[in-house]
Amino acid sequence: KAQATALRASCPALPPLSLHPHPGCDSGFGKAAAQHLDRLGLTVYASVLDLKSSGAEELRQTCSPRLTLLEMDLTKAEDIRRALQFIKARTGRTGLWGLVNNAGFNDTIANAELTPLPHFRTCMEVNFFGPLELTKGLLPLLRSSRGRIVTVSSPAGNMPYPCLASYGTSKAALSLLMDTFHCELAPWGIRVSVIFPGYFKTGEAENTWIVLKDQLLAALPNDLLEAYGEEYLEEINRQFVDFMKVAVEDLSSVVDSITDGLLSPKPLLKYYPGRGLWLMYFIHHYLPHTVRDLFLKTFFINPKLPQGLCPKACHTPTPS
Repeated sequence: KAQATALRASCPALPPLSLHPHPGCDSGFGKAAAQHLDRLGLTVYASVLDLKSSGAEELRQTCSPRLTLLEMDLTKAEDIRRALQFIKARTGRTGLWGLVNNAGFNDTIANAELTPLPHFRTCMEVNFFGPLELTKGLLPLLRSSRGRIVTVSSPAGNMPYPCLASYGTSKAALSLLMDTFHCELAPWGIRVSVIFPGYFKTGEAENTWIVLKDQLLAALPNDLLEAYGEEYLEEINRQFVDFMKVAVEDLSSVVDSITDGLLSPKPLLKYYPGRGLWLMYFIHHYLPHTVRDLFLKTFFINPKLPQGLCPKACHTPTPS
């Protein structure tokens, strides 16, 4: 489910760079970053889920021969091992200048109680354990170059976005891991940056979320379906889809943050690209949590009252 991308600079003074995104460099931030870094003259090892995908073909057509595509799924240990061997074999003499983790998998819009445990585990495998394994595997090269680690996390890992339970908790683990690496790797001269993007369109189609919602409804135990009601899940997913329709299409601010984290003489520890994100973090850090919760419900998802908490008069029968 997740991919890796590696980037190597052509400039003799700068060792290679490595970028590891999900769902790969064939879409979203990963593809945009790979294209931009290739234009800057870096040798790019870009991971994709499928070498035959349209996004992979676009990268072949738009990028220079410096870009190499790797097929990798972050939930498959053999894929990760093969990618690490490939990159080490080609960068062992020069070291590796940078690693970019861009794992961002989510397949559930629901409360924690409604989210099956396997969904939590999948999010952790892709968004946390995959980047952890890749980072640890490439640290010997990064120590040699005194290089960079740039990781794309999410504001959902900093605050409790409604109905992003499995995704948010995995991103919280990832953010703390990178903060830990920031402290531990400083003596080696490795600089670590974490990016918290705002609301951007990264390729997920509306019908994909409808299918995932229907699958979740079909798998819910009867007691949970009775407590929350089918309309509860229908409504939060409708709000999420409506929210994503107004997300920003221009990914350049995120790509600029990735580039700055890799190439700036003084990269920041944290980047916050995105419309209005500063206001959200100001509210989160300096105002009561009740204000933060109201803000998130107003501008993201505002769940309706679960069926089990409604007055009897507002109950609608749950289909059997």
